Amino acid sequence: MSAVTDDKTVRTAPVYTGPRWFFPSALIHELDPDASRSGRRPRRTARDWVVDFSCFLLAVLIGVLGAEALRDNTGLPHAVALVDQLLGALSCAVVWLRRRWPLGLAAAMVPVSFVSETSGGVAVIALFTLAVHRPFRYVAWVAGAQLVLMPLYFWWRPDPDLPYTAVVVLFVVLTVAVVGWGMFVRSKRQLMLSLRDRARRAETEARLRAEQAQRLAREAIAREMHDVLAHRLTLLSVHAGALEFRPDAPRDEIARAAGVIRESAHEALQDLREIIGVLRAGESEDAGRPQPTLAALDTLVAESRRAGMRVTLEQRVGDAGSVPASVGRTAYRIAQEGLTNARKHAPGTEITVSVAGGPGEDLTVTVRNPAPEGDVPAVPGAGQGLIGLTERATLAGGALEHGPTPDGGFEVRARLPWR
Repeated sequence: MSAVTDDKTVRTAPVYTGPRWFFPSALIHELDPDASRSGRRPRRTARDWVVDFSCFLLAVLIGVLGAEALRDNTGLPHAVALVDQLLGALSCAVVWLRRRWPLGLAAAMVPVSFVSETSGGVAVIALFTLAVHRPFRYVAWVAGAQLVLMPLYFWWRPDPDLPYTAVVVLFVVLTVAVVGWGMFVRSKRQLMLSLRDRARRAETEARLRAEQAQRLAREAIAREMHDVLAHRLTLLSVHAGALEFRPDAPRDEIARAAGVIRESAHEALQDLREIIGVLRAGESEDAGRPQPTLAALDTLVAESRRAGMRVTLEQRVGDAGSVPASVGRTAYRIAQEGLTNARKHAPGTEITVSVAGGPGEDLTVTVRNPAPEGDVPAVPGAGQGLIGLTERATLAGGALEHGPTPDGGFEVRARLPWR
C-alpha cells in the first residue's frame, strides 16, 4: 500500500498479506488507501457472502416462526396476518442491502417491526449491522426508539407463553446484547485500523529521521570541506598569485612559496581524501586524523604568517589544552575562517586574532581586520562560511556575531561556553 506525505509517495508494506477472503470487505476497503481514494464501493469477500447468507437464513427462520405464531393467533384478522407476512418477506429480502445502507435500514425497521411480527429478526440484524458500521450516536437513537416502542408492542400483541414483564425484560436484554456485540466488533476493527495508522506513522517517522540524519551528515561534511579546503586553497591562490606577479622575486622567496604551495596542496588532498572516506565508509566526523583544537591555533597563525599575512595573536587562555575538544575545535574553525576571509577580502592588512576565557566562563574568539587600502578585486565564493560558523557556534551552545567595524574594517566575534 502507499501513503502520500509532502508530495512524495511512500511505499509501505501491506498490513495484512494473508488471504483477503477471510476479512470483511469494509475492513479491507479501509486498509487499502488506493480503494478509499478511488471512491468505489467495497466488493463483498467470501466471508461477507457467508455472513450475509447466514443472516438471511436467520431472518427467514425467525419470520417463519413468527408466521406460525400468527396462524395460532385465532383472534387476529386474516388480512392483518397477510400484511404482516408480506412485510416480513420484503424485510428478509432487504437484508442483502444492510452493508450499503446500515442506518437507513435500521431506522426503517423500527416502524416496520412494530407492525410486523415476522420482521423482528430483520430488525435485530439491522441493529447489529448499524452498531458495527456506524458511530454510537446513531445506534443510540435507533436502539432507544426500539426500547421505547417495545412495551407498547407487547401490550398490543401480548405473548401467549410468557408474562408481559418477563417478555419485555427479555427483549430489552436481547437488544442491549445485540448493540454491545456490534460495538465490540466495531472496536476490534477500529483497533486494527489504528494499528495500521501507527505502523504507517512509525514508518514515515523512521524515513524522516533517516533523511534528517543524512541531511545533518551532509551539512557537517560540507562545513568541514568549506572550513578546511577554503583555507588551504586560499593559501595556494595567494602564493600562486605572488609567483605570477613577481616572476623576478629572489630564489629563496620563490622556493619558500613553492614549498607552501606543495604543503598546502598535500594537506588539501589529505583532508579531501578523509572526507571522501567518511562518505564511503560512513565513519564519524572524528575519524581519521585528530581534529584540530585550540592548541593548534599557534600553528595556524604561523602558517598564515609564512603565507605573507600580518597576523597578531592575543591568546589569554591559561592552558589551551584544557579547553573541551568540541569547544576548542569550534574556536579553531572560527579563527581559520576569519583568517581565510581576511586574506580574500582585506589582503595586506594586519589581522588580530584574540582568544580569552577560562573554565566556568565563556571562551571568546575575535578576528578583526581594518579596512583594506585601495580597491580589492571581487573574490568568488559561496558566501556560506559565516553561516556555517554561526551554525557551529549555535550547536556548541554559544553565539557568533559578525559585521563591519566603525573604522571600515570587519570583525567576527564568537562566544562559546566553557563548562
